[in-house]
Amino acid sequence: MTAIQRCLRPIGMLRHRASSYYANRKISLFSGSPSASQWSKVVSDAEKIVGYPTSFMSLRCLLSDELSNIAMQVRKLVGTKHPLLNTARAFVYDSRNNLQMRGLVVLLISKAAGPSKAADHSFQHDMVSGIYSSQRSLAEITELIHTAFLVHRGIVNIGELKTCDGPIKDMQFGNKMAILSGDFLLANACTGLAQLQNTKVVELVSSAIGDLVQGIYYENSYLPEKNTFTDDIGIANWMEHIFLSHGALLAKSCKAAMELAKHDSEVQSMAFQYGKHMSLSYKLYSDIQPFVNGKFSGTSFSLNSAPVVLHQDSVGREEWMQQIKQAQLKGNLVDLAKVQETIKAGKGVSSAIDLCHYHGNKALETLQCFPPSEARTALENIVYAVTRF
Repeated sequence: MTAIQRCLRPIGMLRHRASSYYANRKISLFSGSPSASQWSKVVSDAEKIVGYPTSFMSLRCLLSDELSNIAMQVRKLVGTKHPLLNTARAFVYDSRNNLQMRGLVVLLISKAAGPSKAADHSFQHDMVSGIYSSQRSLAEITELIHTAFLVHRGIVNIGELKTCDGPIKDMQFGNKMAILSGDFLLANACTGLAQLQNTKVVELVSSAIGDLVQGIYYENSYLPEKNTFTDDIGIANWMEHIFLSHGALLAKSCKAAMELAKHDSEVQSMAFQYGKHMSLSYKLYSDIQPFVNGKFSGTSFSLNSAPVVLHQDSVGREEWMQQIKQAQLKGNLVDLAKVQETIKAGKGVSSAIDLCHYHGNKALETLQCFPPSEARTALENIVYAVTRF
């Protein structure tokens, strides 16, 4: 089986299933919440260190004639509520609020680790700003894979559409475009991966694609049906599924970046652990936000988010279902605002915050294997930015 066949193998599944220093810098429960400007500064400072903005990661692909044609077709969806439109707008207008950070983290950890002792000295001329060209290619590939899956997830269930969503034929067209454009991005990523000519890296990243497929399948399996709420999956299963869908790609890409620089297994393991724990802390941070910031918006929290799952673990399934029953309105509808207040009054939110800080601190600890540098500081700042409340 060729490298690109190994990489593409999981796609069929997707189609089939729609120290003291650190002790003094531990994340505090009482640290302040970062503003959008603070987050933007963390990102812009990191981009200066690696040499160019994250938005340039997949520029060569995004400016291709094929994707330009796809973009022209997507314009036909204007006036509908197809999620592919929101995904496209987010890439252009909302980059400061999205975690389009996977490629940036891969570049930062590559620079923080630097060249290995095992690397051939003739290999050094291939470095720019302390990063090998193969590592920059890997960062682009990581971003392309992430983008492809974002696009693929913008497929709507035609049977659940409302009149206000737009004409059915337009929504069906949007689904076709989501599949085709996602496949195009993923195929470009797989081609670039094969061109790295490193079997271990191909195995790592292609397995991450498989993890993404499996994680999304689990997420869809636990999506609440009409008039029902989450299954009692437990926080252990929740963490496992979230790693697959949100952490595996970054963790394995960080490890692959170390493999490209010929670092030993210990450094590769630390890079993997950083990507894993940083991703988990960010997902927890995102899930907690609706419960600690602003007023209830009606659809601002997921019934499968960490605070909800931890609340169920705390009170027990029977008590949780009783609380849901008390929040029911006429017509089997549920007052989500009341549910949110019930969760806020319990231990679910505080437990989620503790868990977020735990994974943030674990991410910081892994950076001890790298020498002090601007890149390592940037990696630390990213963790701080996604663990402050």
